[in-house]
Amino acid sequence: MNDSKPKKSIITKLRNYFFAGIVVLIPVGITIYLTIFIEKVFSDLLPKSINPNQYLPFEIPGLEILTTIILITLIGMFSVTFVGRFFVNFSDKIFEKIPVLKTIYKGLAQLTKSFASDDNNEKKIALIEYPRKGIYSIGFATSVNKGEISDKIGEKMINIFVPTTPNPTSGFLLMVPEKDVVYLDMNFEDASKFIMSAGSIKK
Repeated sequence: MNDSKPKKSIITKLRNYFFAGIVVLIPVGITIYLTIFIEKVFSDLLPKSINPNQYLPFEIPGLEILTTIILITLIGMFSVTFVGRFFVNFSDKIFEKIPVLKTIYKGLAQLTKSFASDDNNEKKIALIEYPRKGIYSIGFATSVNKGEISDKIGEKMINIFVPTTPNPTSGFLLMVPEKDVVYLDMNFEDASKFIMSAGSIKK
């Protein structure tokens, strides 16, 4: 009888160590995995002709990411110039004439502009009762619904994207009456951290 107690204690300690290891390794492992994944994506996006690692005697990890970020920044700087705006408008007109691509392009363009907006007067982060009354979810208010849905319902509706945890890139599109939307003061980054951490990062 007395011999079984030390064994249980050792098993309990080993189990606690195992779960402690999981708690440590999950964020580290996911961060490393995402870093490798992002580096591979940026490496694939960057043409080999302008990839610095193609011309170096040894490969520098992360150089593709830095190069791509610099190129994107330069493109952003060019896009706000007179010539840049001309090319952006020209590409918009081209995509709008292609039957299938125009829907995808227009939707993605509006979505990215919505999240990239720096207008502090326009609330983006919203709290709504979902999936039922008394249970709240954080969502991103993308725009005011001005289509047939609002007309049929007869009141002002807000388009809200409710992301999933821990992957905020997937989620649900909900149309919520404006009177049922509670806007929050947190920014996009804080809301994303809160969602990805399953609420462990308090805001």
